[in-house]
Amino acid sequence: MSGLAVEETLELWASSLRDVKSRMRVLFTQERVAASAGQFLDGLLGDERRKTGWMRAEAAGDKGPWRQQAILGRVPWDADALRDIVRDYALETLADPDAVLVIDETGFLKQGHASCGVARQYTGSAGKITNCQIGVFAAYVSRHGHAFIDRALYLPKAWADDPERRRKTHVPQETGFATKPALARAMIERALATEMPFSWVAADSVYGVGDIEMALRRAGKGYVLGVSAKHAFNSWDKPYAVAGTARDIAANLPPEAWQRLSAGTGTKGERLHDWAYIELADLNAADYNAALSGTWTRGLLIRRNIADGELAFFSTWCAQGTSMEALARVEGHRWAIEDSFETAKNELGLDHNETRSWHGWHRHVSLVMLAFAMMATIRHHANTAPPPKTMRNPCLRP
Repeated sequence: MSGLAVEETLELWASSLRDVKSRMRVLFTQERVAASAGQFLDGLLGDERRKTGWMRAEAAGDKGPWRQQAILGRVPWDADALRDIVRDYALETLADPDAVLVIDETGFLKQGHASCGVARQYTGSAGKITNCQIGVFAAYVSRHGHAFIDRALYLPKAWADDPERRRKTHVPQETGFATKPALARAMIERALATEMPFSWVAADSVYGVGDIEMALRRAGKGYVLGVSAKHAFNSWDKPYAVAGTARDIAANLPPEAWQRLSAGTGTKGERLHDWAYIELADLNAADYNAALSGTWTRGLLIRRNIADGELAFFSTWCAQGTSMEALARVEGHRWAIEDSFETAKNELGLDHNETRSWHGWHRHVSLVMLAFAMMATIRHHANTAPPPKTMRNPCLRP
């Protein structure tokens, strides 16, 4: 945070913390409960490496973790209302018409089988099938910064169909089985309903085909969505005709089809890859929504790793004339949510939830999202603050 002096940064931190606590005060009917929620947030933002109930309680000066646990358990309050507060708060600072909504998931490693949604399932967090919960998240990524704005716990079918496990973990009666793409689509629809400014959606191959594509076309939003190497593509009315799987199309591309482009700046500088882009068809936006106009292009974007030649494939939808460089940049925005998961776990205790219930998971995660959004807001304001004024020497003439 280079734009402010230390004293100004500390004041910005303090005022931001007061602000977010004030915003979530409306969720609680009693002042003492609101104070406990504020202390919970303090604990998430504290220096403790593990954000357990005991450690948060010690930081708050409590004799035990019971007040901290009550915030996640027996005290009645609406985690979805907090989610909406987080979204609105983040957008006050991060909103931009060219923003990208990034969808991804992360794993929460667990012991035992009692925590809501836990099962042996694959998670990229561990790179294998293991005992864990899976959370699907939406992050808002713009030139001003990035923050989580939505989340949902994935409930495997074995859990959704088991009345006893649902009862013990307080799964809402109206909550049934939903695939990860279905959870993602619900998040996109919530984002669209709020009319938040964004132009793109990016996601990996779990979310790359089906209803999400159609929903975004109807909404007039561009996308760069991962697909498998076996996904079939066909072109029509284009000079460069292709038909077949993404892998086969990539194998037949001439060397001049590839360009080395940056997907954005990472912690180690520009993230360079080799890219190829094939326009498949030009379509009228009005075919999907009568309120829209203009020509949009369906395409196939291919990324090749410079070091090992590994390929990744993306289905794209964009306004006619959009460059490959722009599409590569949109895909590169997915890095922001991966960075967010790492930061939220390492610094804010995203995966330190000790409750077993459905509402406990959503409450804990929503509080972490609020802490993360506050940090993103502070970072933006600190980095964009004007430089301090310097005293002019009165002995010098103008």
